[in-house]
Amino acid sequence: VPLVESGGGLVQTGGSLRLSCSTPGFTVEEHAIGWFRQAPGKEREGVSCISVSDGTSYYADSVKGRFTASSNNAKNTVYLQMNDLKPEDTAVYYCAVDLSSIITGVPSTCHERKPAYKYDYWGLGTQVTVSS
Repeated sequence: VPLVESGGGLVQTGGSLRLSCSTPGFTVEEHAIGWFRQAPGKEREGVSCISVSDGTSYYADSVKGRFTASSNNAKNTVYLQMNDLKPEDTAVYYCAVDLSSIITGVPSTCHERKPAYKYDYWGLGTQVTVSS
């Protein structure tokens, strides 16, 4: 499995969780990593994107100021720190990797929203449930 998410769970409104995305098959310094979520009956939503290679990051308006993406390059792991969680944050959270830099030779960036089709590999997801 190229990417593995962990850290999901059940938390009360206002609580925090930190999701991890382990990328044993890829180097986080070279590729953009995105975070998406999908709630039952809803479309997959792009939450965040981080590019270590060019230092850019993106956050959806719905999570801006509450979620922060970061990386541990030595561990090849990307994190999503989620604070002030709300019931509407309840969803399965996925991480995905954009490998376009292999083809283009240009670092994949996160200066703007990156749609799901631009990502090449996905993890299996981790459930986040926020109780009211």
